[in-house]
Amino acid sequence: QVHLVESGGGLVQPGGSLRLSCAASGSIFGLYAMGWYRQAPGKQRELVATITSRGSTNYGGSVKGRFTISRDNAKNTLYLQMNNLKPEDTAVYYCVRFSGDDVWGQGTRVTVSS
Repeated sequence: QVHLVESGGGLVQPGGSLRLSCAASGSIFGLYAMGWYRQAPGKQRELVATITSRGSTNYGGSVKGRFTISRDNAKNTLYLQMNNLKPEDTAVYYCVRFSGDDVWGQGTRVTVSS
């Protein structure tokens, strides 16, 4: 059984940085494309970034140039480095393993506020 556990969320001031982590267990992590989504209060879940098993990346337009997705297959861990955070980045962030039946983590909350 696959489990994804996010961590690293919290409260940060505008312009600050956070690094989210997503630890995976129960599967061969390196074989799968992975991604980060977020959901702000009252809004639909939106794509933040994706990364293929070979490391090719893709970003949502609102985070391009500020966020970086990466993975460490030896550690079975997915990362999201978030820089120059803005209040509109406030959301619950979820990692996902893309497969025939996608697997989602429980989410970690990020609040950007002064």
